[in-house]
Amino acid sequence: MRLPCLLAAMFALAACHDQANGGGAGVRDQITAVGSSTVYPFTTIIAERFVAADPDAKAPVIESTGTGAGMKLFCAGIGAGHPDLEDASRRMKASEYRDCAAHGAAELLEIQIGIDGIAFAESKRGPHMALTSVDIYRALAAHPGGKPNAARTWADVNPALPTIPIQVYGPPATSGTRDALAELILAKGCDAVEPGAPALAARDPEAHRLFCTRVREDGAYIDAGENDNLIVQKLQANPDALGVFGYSYLEENRQTVDGVTINGVKPTYDAIAADRYPGSRPLYIYAKKAHLDAIPGLRAFLRLYADNWGKDGPLVRRGLIASPEAIQARSRAIIAREITLDPASLPS
Repeated sequence: MRLPCLLAAMFALAACHDQANGGGAGVRDQITAVGSSTVYPFTTIIAERFVAADPDAKAPVIESTGTGAGMKLFCAGIGAGHPDLEDASRRMKASEYRDCAAHGAAELLEIQIGIDGIAFAESKRGPHMALTSVDIYRALAAHPGGKPNAARTWADVNPALPTIPIQVYGPPATSGTRDALAELILAKGCDAVEPGAPALAARDPEAHRLFCTRVREDGAYIDAGENDNLIVQKLQANPDALGVFGYSYLEENRQTVDGVTINGVKPTYDAIAADRYPGSRPLYIYAKKAHLDAIPGLRAFLRLYADNWGKDGPLVRRGLIASPEAIQARSRAIIAREITLDPASLPS
């Protein structure tokens, strides 16, 4: 009787260390995270504090892959061969959750870590632009008015704007920042000027997305990859251009770039926290519940995040906007009680 019990215990222990039988991927004793370039610096700070608090802990591996690409990696399975955490600059989509569930990762913790703003920025030597969501839609949409975008200068978009070429450096299609640009700026600009667009959104959201948020590919919008610091460098080299990235990068580079006013509001901490700035958006991390028992320190890592996301904490000093107290309390409860995500609440 003792031998079968001993074997059963050994198998249970092996399954735990291989994150719920991770397809023979072996064992891992360090935390891994993928995802958003916007959330990356915040998770990196937590990783540094995690190691500082426990010198015996292995340094977490944090990769900046973009939210969309990170979701594909995160949802590919459970086990040692798959990431524990997903940094996300938007909510998980229902289709991404279905992919996770199909690969055994149905139990997820969705934790809002704070707020960010997608900021339009320019060099301090730039033209001092002030734009509206309609201006941005007319400048960057692939087919404003149902026709290929022919605007070459900002004055073509709005005669009150300068006669300089439209050049906007921004993130790729796999980025959560690009998704936020589409949802928070382009779609709203489209709805304001395109007859029938709001009705189309209610009737056929996918058709609305294709009509309103496809970005032109003729050189006016320049895909700068997931390296937001590269966009800052591009603005220094080309002062007539604009860049799109998370508020934290604007805050970090205040000496060289300025935020562009959108709809009369500058991207500032207070404006984003109050949801007055058009590009305000929540930031998240997702964790696999199956990995909490298997990866040493993963629970402590999540608790450390909660200890540092307050208004006076190091993440805010790095550029995060602190969530309202009620959201912080809910996020702490999700971590403490390991409350799993309700997929019915996810956007399509």
